[in-house]
Amino acid sequence: MPKIDVSKVAEILKKNQIDPTVLRRVIEEMNIAVQPDTGEEKPPAVKKQWVIVLSDPEGRLPKGDFVGWVLQIPENESVVTTPDRVLRGVYDFNASKKGRLLPVKTVGEAFENVPAKHFKDADVWVKTKTPVLMLRTNNEIPKE
Repeated sequence: MPKIDVSKVAEILKKNQIDPTVLRRVIEEMNIAVQPDTGEEKPPAVKKQWVIVLSDPEGRLPKGDFVGWVLQIPENESVVTTPDRVLRGVYDFNASKKGRLLPVKTVGEAFENVPAKHFKDADVWVKTKTPVLMLRTNNEIPKE
């Protein structure tokens, strides 16, 4: 069935000299009819997982699974400063009222329990609160 714009229908009705009050009422009803239904439920979103893939072409990393967290720091800063930034956020949290009641003792606890505002002050943003699986690759595409 072909679709037609409401404004096009209004023009056609005007051209055929329909009473203006009836015309206005019909156009309002059509505008309501073409609005999308907000009551419709969308299908549930697909759950996604973040994975860190490490390039290890020389095979220096030991065999086995690793876990880690995904973080962000300012672009113009060195990545070497990341552990210090995390510690600053943890020290800030442990000095707070909640931190004195439930102090953080490990890095994993820090990422899971410390609010983002403490890390934000240290210019580090935690993207994953729970650890993600890291995979090793030799950084090569095999030939078929």
